[in-house]
Amino acid sequence: MLVIGIAGGTGSGKTTVVNKILQQLNAERVNVLSQDNYYHDNQHLSMIEREALNYDHPKSIDFELMTQHVRALKSGQSVEQPVYSFVMHSRTGDFITVEPRNVLIVEGILVLTNKELFKEFSLKVFVHADSDERLIRRIRRDTQERGRDLDEVLYRYQTTLKPMHQEFIEPSKNEADLIVPNMRHNNVAIDFLTTVINNSLKKQI
Repeated sequence: MLVIGIAGGTGSGKTTVVNKILQQLNAERVNVLSQDNYYHDNQHLSMIEREALNYDHPKSIDFELMTQHVRALKSGQSVEQPVYSFVMHSRTGDFITVEPRNVLIVEGILVLTNKELFKEFSLKVFVHADSDERLIRRIRRDTQERGRDLDEVLYRYQTTLKPMHQEFIEPSKNEADLIVPNMRHNNVAIDFLTTVINNSLKKQI
């Protein structure tokens, strides 16, 4: 199984990269695990306590479970991926059954920061975008899709998101095999990644 880790700052365009890759491939042979579904379960906390948590620190992610799931899929076993709600700041209690396929893409802002998960990647990619562009995308996403107000988004950016990016996410770029500049106009990197995946799929036929 080819396992690709795709990291980058919030709003850098990771999801766009993944979607463009899937558009050019036989998606039936590719799985995607998103770090967003592996935040720790916070149902035991009050909403006020959940809202106060730092969701941009590696400790907010259940990397142990995520690594277990990657290893299980690599060994041919299906996994029950948790479903996370950004509105409730907790897991919903629902699960998505993920069956093993030929290619596994693992994406998220912190996926290159965890040593055990890092070992499972065949190829490591970091998507880079400038901070202003990332902030604009974060504001648009959080206000339109996650029920946040502008003041909350800006407060989180200043107090947690930016410091955590500088401390954990940006340094993880040094661990990447491929650094992809802002993906809006960069089709060369998409074509390269697609070629790598297609070559792997041909070998597995």
